[in-house]
Order: sequence, then C-alpha cells, then structure tokens
Amino acid sequence: MKNVNEKLAMRPKARSRLRIFLGKKYYTYRRYLDWYFGSKKYAKTKEENLLPYVYFSHSTPTLRKLRNVDMWYQYNKIINLNIALKRLNNIIIKPGETFSYWRLIGKPTRRKGYVEGMALFYGGYKAEVGGGLCQLSNLIYWMTLHTPLTVTERYRHSYDVFPDSNRTQPFGSGATCVYNYRDLQIYNGTNETYQLHLALTQEELAGEWRTDKEPCFKYEVYEKEHSISHEFWGGYIRHNVICRRCYDMDGNLLDDEFITENNALMMYQPFLEECASTHIL
Repeated sequence: MKNVNEKLAMRPKARSRLRIFLGKKYYTYRRYLDWYFGSKKYAKTKEENLLPYVYFSHSTPTLRKLRNVDMWYQYNKIINLNIALKRLNNIIIKPGETFSYWRLIGKPTRRKGYVEGMALFYGGYKAEVGGGLCQLSNLIYWMTLHTPLTVTERYRHSYDVFPDSNRTQPFGSGATCVYNYRDLQIYNGTNETYQLHLALTQEELAGEWRTDKEPCFKYEVYEKEHSISHEFWGGYIRHNVICRRCYDMDGNLLDDEFITENNALMMYQPFLEECASTHIL
C-alpha cells in the first residue's frame, strides 16, 4: 500500500509560482537555523597533505551529449564545478563530525564566478546560476557508499529526465542538491579521520575518500527490484532498491544491507525491454 500511495503522489501537480517561492524561503531559513544553532559539529578543516590510504575512488565524465540539450550547458558546468571543488577539496572529517555539502560550498552566485548551467526543474531543465553541481554531489554520495561513513541526509531525483546513456552505476544512486535545503550530509561515526580529495579536468571529475588508517572493509553497491510501470494516469514510474554488501579484506561477506528505495517519474517514453534490465557497477 505504501508503494501504491507513493506512486499516486508522484502524479504531476501544478504548483503556483507563489507556492514554490514561499516553500523555498521556508526551507532555506529552516536550514540556516539548523546550521548555526543546531547541535551538529560540522567539518570545516582542510589539510593540504593527503592522508596515506585511499578508501575508494571514482570518476565521471564531465561532457555528456544529452538529447536536445546544447553543449554550452556542459562547458559552463565545468566552470561551476571548478569553483565548488575548491571549497570542498581536501576537507577533513574527524570522528564525530558531519560533512555538509552546501555549508562548505555556500550559495552559488555570479559574484563568486558561477555561471548559468543546467538545473533540473519539475521534470525538465532550465538555465540557473551554479547549474551542474549535482554531478559533484552524485560523485561524493556514490563514493561514500563504499566507505564506513554514514549518509545522514540525501535526496533522490524525483524525475528520470534523460534515457540511460552508457550508465555504469545503478539508476537512483545519485544525490540531487538544491541550495541550501536539499543538502548532502555525511557523518563520521568511526574512529578514523577521513579526507575528501577531488580533481577536475575538461574530460572528467574525479574524487577519492582517503583515511589515516588502512581500510578494513570493501563494499559492493547494487540494485534489485528494478521495474518500470505504466500508471493509470498515463505516466511511467521507474523503481528500484539500492543495497550494499560489505566484505572483509579477504572477501568474506559480512553484511548485506538496504540503502534506499527510488521511485522516479520518467520524462521520456521508455523502451521497456531495454530499460527493465538491471545495472550493477
């Protein structure tokens, strides 16, 4: 029943500009209160010397040809990523600290050098200052799932806007970000110190989580229950469940845990035979 109700709730609804504006203001100021008056201890220290051990690394291409999307969005995205990366690169997360994506980056503005890039908006896309930063939050979230760090706040994309194109990660394994109320927060509940190291070129965005102690675990993130359903109101809903297996360094399975469940409204006509296949990294 819960899954049925969630799918019904995903039926597109028309919202007025006033409602959208007031909703953003409410959640924005509520976030500020949490940042500055809450009980969390946020990570803010940088260390230029890299910690000795790489726990997990990953990279994604910066330039993707998307159907009916001009490439200038992609090139401007690289400009925005470069500015945001400097705010996050080499940040240290000590035991007991929380990493906040937006608290570290700050609000993207033209004054800081940000330019218009592509931002997903209610099933479509639009030009927005700072657009394209979701690629960075997606990367950090995916890498974090391969470490003992705990994701305490993450938001999924409500819409599946573009068809799969050379996808190497499961659908729904990213983290959308909207300043500042849709944040990505990561808590270090371990006894180790972690460091986020990032690099950017014209071809790829790369990152790694580093630590001060030799890794003790390996992780495999996978999806199951992937499906596409044609709803009675005419839309298509894409669904899956993301899980994670934990192994010791000898390859012995220690745990197989649920991570999250995804439901997204598809904004393109699916090829059911192709899309129903499972993608495992």
